[in-house]
Amino acid sequence: MEKIGEIKRINGSLIIAEGLKGVKIGDIAYVGDLKLIGEVVRISGREVALQCYEDTSGLRPGEHVISTGTPLVAELGPGLIGGIFDGLERSELELWKKAGPFIKKGYRVIPLNREKKWYFKPGVKPGDRVVEGDIVGVVRESKVVEHRVLVPVGINGVVENIEEGEFRVDEPVAEVRLPNGVKREIKLMQTWPVRIPRPYKERLPLAQPLFTGQRVIDTFFPIAKGGTAAIPGGFGTGKTITLHSIAKWSDADIVIYVGCGERGNEMADILTHFPELEDPRTGEKLIERAIFIANVSNLPVSAREASIYMGITIAEYYRDQGYDVGIIVDSTSRWAEALRDLSGRLEELPAEEGYPAYLAERIAEFYERAGRVVTLGSGRRIGSVTIMGAVSPPGGDFSEPVTSTTMRFVGALWALDTELAFRRHFPAINWLRSFSRYVDVLREFWERYDPNWFRLREEALRLLEESSRLEEIARVIGEKALPDEQRLILLVSEILKEGFLVQSAFHEVDRYCPPEKQVRMLRAIMEFYRRASELIKLGVPVERIRGLKNLVELLRLKEKKGLEEIDEAEKRLIEEMEELKAEYSR
Repeated sequence: MEKIGEIKRINGSLIIAEGLKGVKIGDIAYVGDLKLIGEVVRISGREVALQCYEDTSGLRPGEHVISTGTPLVAELGPGLIGGIFDGLERSELELWKKAGPFIKKGYRVIPLNREKKWYFKPGVKPGDRVVEGDIVGVVRESKVVEHRVLVPVGINGVVENIEEGEFRVDEPVAEVRLPNGVKREIKLMQTWPVRIPRPYKERLPLAQPLFTGQRVIDTFFPIAKGGTAAIPGGFGTGKTITLHSIAKWSDADIVIYVGCGERGNEMADILTHFPELEDPRTGEKLIERAIFIANVSNLPVSAREASIYMGITIAEYYRDQGYDVGIIVDSTSRWAEALRDLSGRLEELPAEEGYPAYLAERIAEFYERAGRVVTLGSGRRIGSVTIMGAVSPPGGDFSEPVTSTTMRFVGALWALDTELAFRRHFPAINWLRSFSRYVDVLREFWERYDPNWFRLREEALRLLEESSRLEEIARVIGEKALPDEQRLILLVSEILKEGFLVQSAFHEVDRYCPPEKQVRMLRAIMEFYRRASELIKLGVPVERIRGLKNLVELLRLKEKKGLEEIDEAEKRLIEEMEELKAEYSR
């Protein structure tokens, strides 16, 4: 039921209205003559505060505010895959057709196309009993995604009738009789409040990796399907490019990319290249399993706050269909800045650096919506949502509130380093500051490729850590003053950095590295270290080892297409080392 009030005063995106009786926190309202979209954020006596998701310039006190009585909801159904939406789920392609390249105030676009028809194939028949979350049929949404039409939450009963054929998203495809005799229609689409997590039966332990094809992530700091990760870094450290690579090559069934307050040219880049990229798993275009929410920096700041909730709600919907969904948010810092902006206008007491005192609570709530679950329904359908969020600390300061708070709640941290970026070491993930809490649960997966994977990984990280300490000493006394054992550590760590950790996002072969190749490369480098250590003990100078003509092959392993080529390169290097060993064993 609509409730009508009027604007009392305007403070940027914050609207103070009077006369809205009976509204609730979270209700959506239409503000002013242009009917801008706003959300109730505070009720204080007769005054109601609303955050407006659109530009408020031109609004005047006295204009009407109309409450809808319903919260901000996401429309969920066929037509999302391949779509580009803003933070309120308005199709930006449709907005372009209506209003041109710039979004004008007050324009309304229905998220899901009401004219397009989808071919629905039933999965149940009349007389079958269904419960909330059951799949009643499927729609081919794209070449690689089968949209599974779910019984909405709260509906349990017997199927009265169901039809096969072409339907619009708002047309009923089935009818269910509830135990009390009431009949409820099931349509291809349903809605869900974005700030409320979608329910599930059971949360499961994490056991499978979300494979990204990036060696520094998968081998050293992996993330599990259903896990959470943060990628903080200062300006120019490669956050966006790294997230683009993960979006392109991760083995998630569906990728949702949320551009939250980032520069428009970066979002334009991913929207330009995604439709042309081929999916390494299916051979189809990557756009066939991707959804974009583009709420860039020139859009109203308040809509950023809604955009990540919209993204995670869509992710949970596909999770409930049994898919593994990866959601990438670039960046949560811009979302936190939107919270700070609104908090300041509400005159709330600020906490650290002006952020609201509830910042930690909001960040925790968001990352808590990740997970691997048994979905609603009569069977045992498993799906997952993996959240990967960029953080943009001012000046690269990881102690600032958003970064330090995020680090408390995520399972993996991929800490980008400005110094590495300036040295053109990409991905610029610092191996000393990053961590992953998923290594132990993913150990079984990696040891299928090599039973010694965990030991090799630990030894490689130890060498990288030790080399960092030795580099500090070498800067003072010079590398040649170090004993050969320590100079060998510096040599092997350089091979690890340049031959394993550095990965080009633009190289035809190196941009994506399968798990078996990652394991084989690491084993080859660590085998070289083992044999070289034996040579050092025999008295072989480290310069002779450094001068091996086949040593350069270790740096080129990442460019090899097959494991056979890696085996051949390693074999040639080992033969050369054996000759050196024989020479010093006489």
